[in-house]
Amino acid sequence: MTAMATAGDVGRASGRRERVAARLQQGGALVVVVVVTLVASLLFGGRFASVDNLLGILEASSFLGIVAVGMTFVIIGGGIDLSVGSLLALSAVLAAFGSQFGSVVAVALPLGVCGLIGLVNGLLIARARLAPFIVTLATLLFARGLAFAVSDEGNTIFRIDPDQAVIALGQGSIAGIRIPILLAGLAFVAGWVVLNRARYGTAVAAIGGNEEAARLMGLPIARVKAAMYVTSGLLAGLAGLLVAARSSSGQSTIGVGLELQAIAAVVIGGTLLTGGFGSIAGTLAGVLLLNVINNVINQVGTLSSYFQQVVSGVFLIVVVLVQRYLTREQRL
Repeated sequence: MTAMATAGDVGRASGRRERVAARLQQGGALVVVVVVTLVASLLFGGRFASVDNLLGILEASSFLGIVAVGMTFVIIGGGIDLSVGSLLALSAVLAAFGSQFGSVVAVALPLGVCGLIGLVNGLLIARARLAPFIVTLATLLFARGLAFAVSDEGNTIFRIDPDQAVIALGQGSIAGIRIPILLAGLAFVAGWVVLNRARYGTAVAAIGGNEEAARLMGLPIARVKAAMYVTSGLLAGLAGLLVAARSSSGQSTIGVGLELQAIAAVVIGGTLLTGGFGSIAGTLAGVLLLNVINNVINQVGTLSSYFQQVVSGVFLIVVVLVQRYLTREQRL
């Protein structure tokens, strides 16, 4: 009886440890965001905690956030997408270029091209079984080169007429909240619903966790993978469109390193780089954390903006180490 009771206690303790580790992995980034926000509010007062500044943080987060939603699905599915920064630049250039033919073209052209490139990525990875790193690295170069080609090697900056309706996507607001913030919020809500309530989200996690087991279960692996990269391409295109509408122009030099920021935000939010586990809420926390840190650095004033990259790099290493520890705890 004593041996059985001891075994039961060990099992319950192990179960509690596993649940605590899972909760920390899922919600750790959110806790850090709250702590950093409170500390910054105490240190800088109204400069940081003002409504205008907080809305500015949300607006700055919206473009990265939209891209990060697509990246979350890709990484949970066991892949990687290095092309999103170049796709954002290409989308911005195409949106500004297409605006001379009307707002409909300004919206449809970048989204169509970025979605098509995402589909090519997905087919090469899913059907031809090429490595995601190689395929999306090639697409990174292709999309950036195409952006430079359209803009005459970056010498031509296409301007969007202020009278064009597409401008409202980047500069308009509803109830005092900028449209990019609202669209980013919609993307996060839709991403959460799909990942947690739809069969597609379950299939993405299953493929990322164990592709061979998912194949034996009869899941449509090729279709799911293709959809992952189409979604990532479309969301990168949407972010580029919003950037162009916000600045009233399209430049081929923007978005450099955005793919690394998106990956960092997703991983900081608790998604495993090895695939199979992650959350949209965690990604939102990761995006907000990076932008809150950047805003705090700007508040200090004496620190270079490049210091954000140092802090982000440190955060990323720490998070990966913590993830490794928590994953091991869940398996014990």
